[in-house]
Amino acid sequence: MTESVLIALGSNIDRQRNLPRALALLHRDSRWRVLAESPIYETPAVGNGPQPDYFNAAVLLETDLSPADLRRALRRIEARLGRVRTADKFAPRTIDLDIVFVKDRQIALNGGLLPDPDILDHPHLAFPLADIAPDWIFPGVGLTLNQIAESLHPSAAEIRKMTTDARPNIKMLSHYGTDQIFEAEDNEVYDPEFEELIRQILVRIGEDPEREGLKRTPLRVAKAYDFLTSGYTTTVAEVVNNAIFTDGCDEMVIVRDIEFYSMCEHHMIPFFGRVHVGYLPQGKVIGLSKVARIVDVFARRLQIQERMTNQIADAMVDILAPMGVGVVVEASHLCMMMRGVQKQNSSTITSAMRGLFKKDARTRAEFMNLIRER
Repeated sequence: MTESVLIALGSNIDRQRNLPRALALLHRDSRWRVLAESPIYETPAVGNGPQPDYFNAAVLLETDLSPADLRRALRRIEARLGRVRTADKFAPRTIDLDIVFVKDRQIALNGGLLPDPDILDHPHLAFPLADIAPDWIFPGVGLTLNQIAESLHPSAAEIRKMTTDARPNIKMLSHYGTDQIFEAEDNEVYDPEFEELIRQILVRIGEDPEREGLKRTPLRVAKAYDFLTSGYTTTVAEVVNNAIFTDGCDEMVIVRDIEFYSMCEHHMIPFFGRVHVGYLPQGKVIGLSKVARIVDVFARRLQIQERMTNQIADAMVDILAPMGVGVVVEASHLCMMMRGVQKQNSSTITSAMRGLFKKDARTRAEFMNLIRER
């Protein structure tokens, strides 16, 4: 049975990294689908003694897992981020991932109740939840989550929404390399479970992961792989970000020579090259830089070139509904160049045509001629 579930997130140890990292890991897991994600809030710690303020957020997801199985999966993500649970429920933590609400159900889970009664009293729970599920009704209380949040009337000292301008130090897992810190920072813990897998690979190939040049390699590789596969946690809607404009233009628009790097799903070895994207507008145009970002949404995954080409074309159709779309990808595959047949000068060209680019030979020929001009 598929259920809609609300997850509360909180972090006050290296919160700038751990909360965004937890969000990214939730997006990556195929056992559920993330439907919505709240803004990040800053709140003071609840409980004994002084400790750092928290970053809090909430996620709405849909899953076939039972609440007990989902809870076990969330605990595993917590462990990946270095969370060690103790008897002190108010202790500082790298991350909390708690099921707080299963839609239209009241259940007992591991000695607690769902929906979590703390939602009624604590803004750090109520506000993020109300952002993504405002109309969910709290059973037995008869109030929606939005009404509960409004009834709490917290001060700015109790909860503060982190706007884009107010959170420059939050280390989001950016899709773009210029925003990433790939080197290992002092005393940094990134992803212990992933790093251990890399250490095992080093041992398996006959290396010593403790020698000087390799000591921080597992951490660096984990960071690099998260960047190179960041397309799994990025959507076309996120990168387009409403940069679609009404315009009467009905002439062909081409963005040519978009560089891309991807990884072959058969050997996990890179392939790279250029993408050419053209479309015939039908009342709407897109910001030119967004075309390159759409390419990277699909390139930053384990891929085959044929699928990636079609995904880019279909995304352009979905967001613009143009009269036609053409996509051509030219790539070199290291799985052919470094191994196997070892043909250094080989390249692969794929194309995907939609609408008039497919139906009308003159439109297709115009597109192909324009991308070949140098």
